[in-house]
Amino acid sequence: MSSETVIIALVQTSSQSVPSDNLAKACSKIRQAASEGAQIICLQELFTTRYFCQTEEYGPFEYAEAIPGPSTQLLQDLARELEVVIVASLFEARARGLFHNTAAVIDADGTFLGKYRKMHIPDDPGFYEKFYFTPGDLGYKVFKTRYATIGVLICWDQWYPEAARLTALKGAEILFYPTAIGWATDELSLEVRQSQQAAWKTMQQSHAIANGVFVAAANRVGTEGDLEFWGNSFVSDPFGQLIAEASHHDETVLLARCDRSRIGFYRSHWPFLRDRRIETYGELQKRFLDE
Repeated sequence: MSSETVIIALVQTSSQSVPSDNLAKACSKIRQAASEGAQIICLQELFTTRYFCQTEEYGPFEYAEAIPGPSTQLLQDLARELEVVIVASLFEARARGLFHNTAAVIDADGTFLGKYRKMHIPDDPGFYEKFYFTPGDLGYKVFKTRYATIGVLICWDQWYPEAARLTALKGAEILFYPTAIGWATDELSLEVRQSQQAAWKTMQQSHAIANGVFVAAANRVGTEGDLEFWGNSFVSDPFGQLIAEASHHDETVLLARCDRSRIGFYRSHWPFLRDRRIETYGELQKRFLDE
C-alpha cells in the first residue's frame, strides 16, 4: 500500500439507553475496524447516548462529560494499543450550565490532539439542539494525525459549504462528519424520504468536489422515539464518487481506502482553489444581501 493511502473506517450502529453499553459497543467496533486494517476510525454523532435532542428536557444534561475526561481516556488507551486514530463525538460539559456538541480527536499513540465544537446548531422539530448546545467557539480546525491531516465537522455543519471550504483551506485531506440524521417516523412518502436522503449525500459530495478532498459521513441506524435514522454512512472521493457506502438498516463498520495523492490530481485537473476570486467574497460575512 502506498504511503499516500490511508484506510479509514466509519462505525455505524444503533444506540441504547445506557451510555456505558454504547461506549462498550463502540470500543468493540473500533477493535473490529482495526483488525480489518483501519487506521483512522470515526464514530457517529453523540455515540454514547440515544439522540436525546428530539425533546427539550433537563434530564439529558446528566449525560454531559468533560473533554478530555473518562470516555476520552478510555479511547486514548484503545488508540494507543491498536495504533489507530479515533474521532469521537461526545456531549461536552464545559462549565456549569455550558455545554457543547464536541468531537475529540485522538492520535495513534493515544495523544489527545484536541477537539472541535459543532458550529452550526439546528432547531427544528425533532432536532432541538439549541436547547442543549452552545455554538462552537474554537473555529474550524484540522488535526495532523499519524496517517493524514483531517478535518472534523458535525452533522448540521455538513449543509454549509463555508465550513467545508475553511476546513479544507487549513489543509484537511479528509473531512469527517459524525452524524445523526433520519426521517420522521410519520413521514411515509417514499419520494420524500428518497429526496431528503439524496440531498444529504449530494451536499456532501459537492464539498468533496469543490475542495478536492475526501468526505466521510458516519450516521447511526435504528428507530429512536419519532426518528428513524437512515444509516447509509459513506465515503466520497475528491471527484464526488462514492467509494464506500453502508446500508440503511444494518450496523456496519465501513472501510474505505483513500489515496491522498488523488487530491493533487483532481485539484490540478479541476483547479477550483486556483481560480477562487477571494477579493470578491467579502459579502459572505453578511446575513443577507437586501440590496
